[in-house]
Amino acid sequence: MSISPLARVASNSVVEPGVVLGAHVNIGPFCVISTGVVIGEGTIVGSHSVINGLTTIGRDNTIGQFASIGEVNQDLKYANEPTTLVIGDRNQIGNKSTIHRGTIQGHSTTRIGDDNRFLNGVHIGHDCVVGNATLMGDNSGLAGHVVLDDGAQVGVMCAIHQFCVLGAHSRVADQGGVVQDIPPFVMADGNHARPTGIDINARAFLALDTRQQDFVHSLYSMLYQQSLPIDEVKIAVKASLRDFALAAVFERFFAQSTRGIIR
Repeated sequence: MSISPLARVASNSVVEPGVVLGAHVNIGPFCVISTGVVIGEGTIVGSHSVINGLTTIGRDNTIGQFASIGEVNQDLKYANEPTTLVIGDRNQIGNKSTIHRGTIQGHSTTRIGDDNRFLNGVHIGHDCVVGNATLMGDNSGLAGHVVLDDGAQVGVMCAIHQFCVLGAHSRVADQGGVVQDIPPFVMADGNHARPTGIDINARAFLALDTRQQDFVHSLYSMLYQQSLPIDEVKIAVKASLRDFALAAVFERFFAQSTRGIIR
């Protein structure tokens, strides 16, 4: 066990041998922190939370009350292999949220980046890869193996099917059900979710110059107004890499996409 003298642990919480707590970590009342957990400096864990497994949590995160972090995943093939959960820095994880560690059939790791905000009751399943600065609304869930790329937003009470890819800065409206992949900057609504346009109010879109914004609109037109085959759109994206660094975001999306895109 390695607990910084500057960490605070409530007297009625259980911290097992082998746990590492950095400086200024604050563990609230009635928590259980199991062997194998590493929590970085400045992270706050709300009361009645359980963190277990081979879970590494970075700096300055906030974990709400009654959260379950690093729990055994729900894959029936899981046989207690030493898989992991890795969470970055400055994430806000809401009350009663659940985040599961990976499986050897997937990446062996569930991975979450930095500066994400997950509201109350969020579920992130095994082997998910969450980027940076994403948002998930109350009671929304990612099934196993989902990719939530940088800046993507998921509304309240949404369900994202396993192996789906939500591209960078895409957005799913409240109560959306996603069963196929959503390209970058595209908004989707409904069950099953369908495209409703470009999220022109996304911070990342507003930060683009007019030429780059036009490029995003042109790709949307190819996919949803001209209804070009995906392979033709991929060729157009590849041809644009020299002129638009942003094209790499779309190229990465298409490389990860396996379920087909929403239409």
